[in-house]
Amino acid sequence: MAKKKKTTPKKVQDFSKYIRWFWILFVAGALAVTLIFLAASWGWFGEMPDHTQLENPKTNLATEIISSDGVTLGKFYFNDNRTPVDFEELPKHLVDALIATEDARFHEHSGIDGRGTLRAFVFLGKKGGASTISQQLARQLFVGVRSKNLFETITQKIKEWVIAIRLERQYTKEEIIAQYFNIYDFLNNADGIRSASRIYFGKEPRDLELKESAMLVGMFKNAALYDPRRNPVGVKNRRNVVLAQMEKYGYISEQVMDSLQKTELDLRYTPESHREGIATYFREYLRAFMKEWIAENPKPDGTKYNINSDGLKVYTTIDSRMQQHAEDAIQQHMPRLQAEFFHQNTPRRNPTAPFLDLTLGAIDTLMRNSIRQSERWRHMKYDLRKDTKEIVESFYKPIQMSVFEWKDGIPSEKDTIMKPIDSMRYYKSFLRTGMMSMDPQTGHVKAWVGGINYRHFQYDMVKQGKRQTGSTFKPFVYTAAIDQLHLSPCDEIPDTPFCIEKNKYGNPDEWCPKNSDDDYGGVRTLKNALANSVNTVTARLIDKVGPQPVKDLVEKLGVESNILPVPAIALGVTELSVYEMVGAYSTFANKGVYTKPVMVTQIEDKNGTILYQFKPETRDVLNEETAFVTVKLLEGVTQYGSGARLRTKGADAYRADYREIVTGYPYEFTNPIAGKTGTTQNQSDGWFMGMVPNLVTGVWVGAEDRAAHFASITYGQGAAMALPIWALYMKSCYADDTLNVSQEEFEAPSELSINVDCSEEGQNVIVDDDQEERIPEELDFN
Repeated sequence: MAKKKKTTPKKVQDFSKYIRWFWILFVAGALAVTLIFLAASWGWFGEMPDHTQLENPKTNLATEIISSDGVTLGKFYFNDNRTPVDFEELPKHLVDALIATEDARFHEHSGIDGRGTLRAFVFLGKKGGASTISQQLARQLFVGVRSKNLFETITQKIKEWVIAIRLERQYTKEEIIAQYFNIYDFLNNADGIRSASRIYFGKEPRDLELKESAMLVGMFKNAALYDPRRNPVGVKNRRNVVLAQMEKYGYISEQVMDSLQKTELDLRYTPESHREGIATYFREYLRAFMKEWIAENPKPDGTKYNINSDGLKVYTTIDSRMQQHAEDAIQQHMPRLQAEFFHQNTPRRNPTAPFLDLTLGAIDTLMRNSIRQSERWRHMKYDLRKDTKEIVESFYKPIQMSVFEWKDGIPSEKDTIMKPIDSMRYYKSFLRTGMMSMDPQTGHVKAWVGGINYRHFQYDMVKQGKRQTGSTFKPFVYTAAIDQLHLSPCDEIPDTPFCIEKNKYGNPDEWCPKNSDDDYGGVRTLKNALANSVNTVTARLIDKVGPQPVKDLVEKLGVESNILPVPAIALGVTELSVYEMVGAYSTFANKGVYTKPVMVTQIEDKNGTILYQFKPETRDVLNEETAFVTVKLLEGVTQYGSGARLRTKGADAYRADYREIVTGYPYEFTNPIAGKTGTTQNQSDGWFMGMVPNLVTGVWVGAEDRAAHFASITYGQGAAMALPIWALYMKSCYADDTLNVSQEEFEAPSELSINVDCSEEGQNVIVDDDQEERIPEELDFN
């Protein structure tokens, strides 16, 4: 019997050691990863943000200038034009576009996308990266630009992971989204989504359209590559990728995607710089205001606020609508007036253009003085340390430059080659302007235009510049006379040649002012005399009240400039600013109460904490009756005096077609207006001060040098130079129903003892003591 072959059992393979090694490696790997994350959190791979820094990440925020109607007028910043917005201010399609393109599982992870990270490792990033929005925010806020060194790149990535997780614990998803939009640099001074929306599309983020949101989100991939101004084709393609991603994840339909992908970018590039936008002169005034405020108001820790990076909010009284109307009025009138000025200063008509009444030697002296006052001189002398001879020689060497010009009625620039000395003379040929508009009751300044173009004419003619006021000073003399002598606008005074004797009021010589037309005779009511700027009548009045009381009155009206108490001030030889004149005239409209002009109502820090609130500064200067009588006098100017053209409908006196083109007549106002024109000697300065019950506006027009002026009164008077700007401005204000600019009568005092209705007969005749006529007892100046 055969024996059974003995078989040995198969040896069972032992996997236990593999399992053991797997767990050892797994645990070691987990521990290593944990240790790496701990090491990163402990700062072994570089400094990490602490809890305070995570809660308040340090970013440079621009100071925002906000108008009274809630519009951003401009910003102060150095490098970062960033103003943060809350999540609620972001349109839904903007957020959807970001999530669909940058982090589809944003709401599912806690800072790190595990699936995305694994995919990136397996495919070495060829099928997309793994950075979540939280990681990208961590890099922007704390890690910085990716290093080219492999080891540093790895450590940076680890730090991003750690910080991203911390950010997710610290903030809600919505807050992370908002921070991400606020931190990104969209180029062209567009830091953050708010600046980007305004600069590329001229609107706030909440007003963005879907395709606009898609374009901005597309820039997150690489703003330098996808710059809409430099690479519009590439940006459009990238925008379409974003739209495709939104369709892929169900945020938009295929039909919407297809229709939007066919559209153009439709950029509305609106740069935000210190020299562009509206209210540029006011913003520069505000910079000086803030510098002074910061010096006097340190932070709680004793350090100073930084106007360029601390994210302050400055709430101003400027109304963006009225500011735009004011700038539009100047832009409408000044090119026409300038064209006429150039016409009168062609080489054939004026060989010394733009100057009149100056010898060649005097012009050379003026230009030499101008050289030493120029910015070019200051820069070469003190920054470059050049010697005087070299500096002077540089002014006579032709160089390439861009100069200002009015082109088709719009401020523009032209490239040219010119000697700097010639460019200075060229700029002296341009007429400048200053304009300010204010609510007399509150003191709130509503509009401020310091010149025709801030980029090329930076000297502010609202508050910095001061010029002779001409006849706009006369109402102060009349007011002093009404206040002291209880005069009526209907009282009559002789219009005959008049002199104030030598040594009276400190006058070294006899002072005998003449009427502008050298026409005299008869008597005039005070209302008629002021309406027609009769010099002899004004001279008689200041002789009766004295220059010192007029000086005292004007100072109480807010004028800080030095005024000599001499009779000549009656005719406007004193140099005042538009700012001072508007503040003073506002007292008349405000029933005798002076209210100091207000430009800033409130300042907040970046967290909304109120740092400053203005306190009104007022004082009683005149009784209500005197103020009202002065207003009635000034109404006569626009009824039948030098301001009557505000009322005309092509009246014969102003009918010439060419004249109407230059000055913009007719205006056809029918509502009560109190005002005064002013023209200085040789037509160097033109003024118009205009008032309605809740708005006082002053306008000045003239050249940089008084030697540059119109040859005649036709266009060289305040009624032709400055009044049209006021009229165009007020036309626009009245057409804007949201502004509520008054068209009502000025409110009369409850008790009025002075007659203001000059239609009545039997007015008093006021004469000098040495005249034959008897002065009524109640009006006796003695």
